[in-house]
Amino acid sequence: MHSALRYLSGFGNQHSSEAVEGSLPVGQNSPQQVPHGLYAELLSGTAFTAPRAANLRTWLYRIRPSVQVGAFESMPHLGVQSGPGKLPTPPNPLRWLPMPLPDPSQPPLDFIDGLQTLVTQVDQGVAVYLMRANQDMQRRAMVNADGELLILPQQGALRITTELGMLEVSPWEFALIPRGMAFSVALLDGSARAFVCENQGAPFRLPELGPIGSNGLAQPRDFLAPVAAFEEGGRTQPFEVVKKFGGVLWRAPMAHSPFNVVAWHGNCVPYKYDMRRFMTLGSVSVDHPDPSIFTVLTSPSDTPGVAHCDLVIFPPRWMVAEHTFRPPWFHRNVMSEFMGLIEGQYDAKPEGFVPGGFSLHNAMVPHGPDAQAFKRASEAELEPQKIDHTLAFMIESRHLFIPSDFALTHASLDQAYANCWGPLADRFAP
Repeated sequence: MHSALRYLSGFGNQHSSEAVEGSLPVGQNSPQQVPHGLYAELLSGTAFTAPRAANLRTWLYRIRPSVQVGAFESMPHLGVQSGPGKLPTPPNPLRWLPMPLPDPSQPPLDFIDGLQTLVTQVDQGVAVYLMRANQDMQRRAMVNADGELLILPQQGALRITTELGMLEVSPWEFALIPRGMAFSVALLDGSARAFVCENQGAPFRLPELGPIGSNGLAQPRDFLAPVAAFEEGGRTQPFEVVKKFGGVLWRAPMAHSPFNVVAWHGNCVPYKYDMRRFMTLGSVSVDHPDPSIFTVLTSPSDTPGVAHCDLVIFPPRWMVAEHTFRPPWFHRNVMSEFMGLIEGQYDAKPEGFVPGGFSLHNAMVPHGPDAQAFKRASEAELEPQKIDHTLAFMIESRHLFIPSDFALTHASLDQAYANCWGPLADRFAP
């Protein structure tokens, strides 16, 4: 990491933090006079009457309330596509090579300017963006009123300032920003590329563990929330607030920094998580297990066992199954899969799927290991094997992902992707 920020540990905890001692009211949330002349404000991440286990809310005690913002006006943005584009979605496996970082000879791009829709859904339930930037967000904040944001850096580290404090996030980590919370992004390495998942469904939570027991997958204590911090110098300096609302962007002036929360308490908070801490499970006998055992976060739907959206990762792990074709099998799923590679080599696609690249296999689109991976895995000596120095992620949803017009026409679209299965021969020998 680039510096030693302090954090609060625990996913879903009822955290509290104050940058100035005595700022948090005692015994109540909204006293007639808030300590130090602050304003009390409630951020609700769920409906008031949501079940206690799912209820998200945080009380903020700030220098000025967030209602003090100018009138919003429409903000043109060619990269953010709302809903389906003009091009139909083909029922083909799709793969893209990494899209380049911003050209230094062109006007610089910050987090907002560098957003580009890759896939979306008809009902705007889940969208995935690519973010490419070479400039900090300067006196600028973003608020997504449509959904929460999952930010996965692939190249370059980020410092994310939120209303509740700061997070530093590098590749192999991700940040989760609650719906409706203001944030700003600075680049710690001069430029960055990241995948951003927008979830408009139920807020992400940790998956149930069932027979896995109480200690598998992602541990709640490894999720880190920021400590309270406010921008003292921003009390009189103007800001621009960019809000995603109804699928489009809007902007408004603000006479002061939105990062003016002196104290807070609650469980609707931003997090960071180091994916190297994920407790990976796998088969110790035979067969390749379902990828559901690699789920980090899930957004449930109204159908039990069928996710609105899942975050699944494929980190370093041992492969020890006997008498087994160890890579993923050939398959067709009800779920749609958007996949990206952060680092290294993915075991089912040793060629063509490179760091920074991504793929899309929609519902019932057949896919699986390429011919090279199939040959290698079919003939390998089945000794214990460490898959190392690699990290891939998958955004999985019950609904169809619709590629943007930008993605379907970009030069990085691998027109020869399906050829990777061409050498698979007829091997039937009755």
